[in-house]
Amino acid sequence: MKIAGLLLAAGLSGRMKRFKPLLEIDGKPFVVIITEKLLSVCDNIFVVTGYKDGEVCNTIDLNLSEYGSRIEVVHNADYESGMFSSLQAGLKSATESDWFLYHFIDQPGLELKFYHSFINEIDYNYNWIQPVFKERKGHPLLFDSNVRRIILDEKGITSLRDLQRNSEIKRKYWVCCTDLIFQDIDTPSDYNRIKDSI
Repeated sequence: MKIAGLLLAAGLSGRMKRFKPLLEIDGKPFVVIITEKLLSVCDNIFVVTGYKDGEVCNTIDLNLSEYGSRIEVVHNADYESGMFSSLQAGLKSATESDWFLYHFIDQPGLELKFYHSFINEIDYNYNWIQPVFKERKGHPLLFDSNVRRIILDEKGITSLRDLQRNSEIKRKYWVCCTDLIFQDIDTPSDYNRIKDSI
């Protein structure tokens, strides 16, 4: 079983006023923090860039060069159209994987043990696995190559919400032990709160 990590680092970070992938906690950029954790459970990581592509590439080269070809940067030229286009760009490059761990850039707080527990939930009776805390669904997501095909090939799909009624998708909801599955760092006050909590 081969697992690919898909990390979106493409958006404008408009409300933040600063570029989220390069925000730091204890001197380490978000894109590095998350990629290192994903590398512990994924065979390859696809970091999808858009805005400030060069800065993200330089940051990865400076901090993660030891991982070599396990990390691939995928540029989404259409990043301003939204996250779904970046997801599709990453999936087009991740052609050899069985499962995909789809991750947002503003969830740097999830602990390493979360990822190991999460992938242990892979069950071939399902092709979509989502964490839940106190009956509320969160992120990241795990889905298989069949869901990848649907996202890339089916017409009329412009967001993951469009998959809600697709009968091919068998969902498993994993009750986890952390509310960090809802972490969403959109504003300077969100960022300051995260830094102050560490």
